[in-house]
Amino acid sequence: MGLSTHVLDTMHGCPAARMAVALYATEGEQARLIRRLLLNHDGRADEPLLDSQTLKSGTYRLSFDVAGYFDARGVDLPQPRFLNWVHLDFGVAHEGRHYHVPLLVSPWSYSTYRGS
Repeated sequence: MGLSTHVLDTMHGCPAARMAVALYATEGEQARLIRRLLLNHDGRADEPLLDSQTLKSGTYRLSFDVAGYFDARGVDLPQPRFLNWVHLDFGVAHEGRHYHVPLLVSPWSYSTYRGS
């Protein structure tokens, strides 16, 4: 299955449809863009971010455009935003296993975990 993500908007109690996401491979302070995408109506990518053959052991970063998403929803927030982009740095230790990285987010907080 590879690498997948899912974003839930905890302010509105719904999937974060059309949120922009970027995936990077990281090495130290260096980050190499792998792909950019918009989440679908269910707050998910339409396909794995990386399939099981492409997902290698190493470190990665998922970046979520939280401010852009809430702006598009018409949420009136003070400037500057408390959260702009949320960057999740994580490691893949076992090639061939599924890594699911969900994000639960509001304009003021977020949480993540390794899902199934």
